[in-house]
Amino acid sequence: MAKPNIYIGLMSGTSMDSVDAVAIDFQNGHIQMLGNHSHPIPDRLKQDILALCQPGLDNVDLYGHTDRALGDLFSAATLALMEKTNINTEQIIAIGSHGQTIRHQPPGTSHGFTLQIGDPNIIAIKTKCAVVADFRRADMALGGQGAPLVPAFHHHYFAEPSKHRIILNIGGIANITILKNNNCSGFDTGPGNLLLDSWCLKNTGQPFDDKGAWGDTGNLSRPLVDKLKLHPFFKLKPPKSTGRETFNASWLEQQLTGHTLLAKDIQASLIAFSAETISEAIARTGEPVDDILVCGGGAFNTSLITALKKNITLCGQPKVSSTIALGIDPKWVEACAFAWLAKRRIELKPANIPSVTGASRATVLGALYHF
Repeated sequence: MAKPNIYIGLMSGTSMDSVDAVAIDFQNGHIQMLGNHSHPIPDRLKQDILALCQPGLDNVDLYGHTDRALGDLFSAATLALMEKTNINTEQIIAIGSHGQTIRHQPPGTSHGFTLQIGDPNIIAIKTKCAVVADFRRADMALGGQGAPLVPAFHHHYFAEPSKHRIILNIGGIANITILKNNNCSGFDTGPGNLLLDSWCLKNTGQPFDDKGAWGDTGNLSRPLVDKLKLHPFFKLKPPKSTGRETFNASWLEQQLTGHTLLAKDIQASLIAFSAETISEAIARTGEPVDDILVCGGGAFNTSLITALKKNITLCGQPKVSSTIALGIDPKWVEACAFAWLAKRRIELKPANIPSVTGASRATVLGALYHF
């Protein structure tokens, strides 16, 4: 029997809904998911993260304390997964921790930078496992955007030479991976769940609009949707990436000036905004597509997916389905990607794709932390 080739992937995305943890056995080039676990983020910690995400509210003490608190939280998520799957430390080659992004500034008029926190030293000490973290900054050092990184994983496991395929990841920010003729490209399309979750929390007290049910009760405002789509990000050509620094609750409030709408109508408008900007980004790739497969939390927002399918059809693109058709539940794809990125680091293999990020060359990603 082959020796276990187990890696753990940890993912906490822009939506900050939970820490997702997966245990993957990479046997014979295939993915065998041994278990998964979603670990809640305490409300106070989430508020601290949000404070660090707001430009102009920087606080070094808050940064330090939150970095350590997230290290503890990621450790707890890992240990809970190990207990659930009955996996011990000797079986784990490494943990890949994406960390929590608190600032992402793509290169432009000045050097770009990106910051993810969640002290990997703490994770290594508490789990007694090697940890790979800080995946993005090597790509940025080479002039890249440092994002998105998951297209490399999509290319490795989801590409088929005979198909022109798009993998659509709808997290807080949405991004697409374009797979064609063994080539890979991709970019962030703009908001996915981020504004939907923020507006829902403010107006209903719920952290997200379950299946888009609340948004379904509203009527979209075409003038508002068209106004939101005027943001200059949508006119940028790839490579491009974005985040909470650009699209956030404060920006939304500014856009609402002059509009007198019910809260549920604004939610319906935000659903249309995400669906239209995603489908238009796909249409602008300019080539026929065989299939579009969705992953990420947005895959479970029925209203968003319905609107997306409608707009995709209007743009002349094929039907939308889920990555479950390729063998991976859409909820766990990103965490699987960071388990795989850890594997690439341990094997000293390049993991960025310059055609996606704009880096000057491919390189090994991530720093290795021992316990």
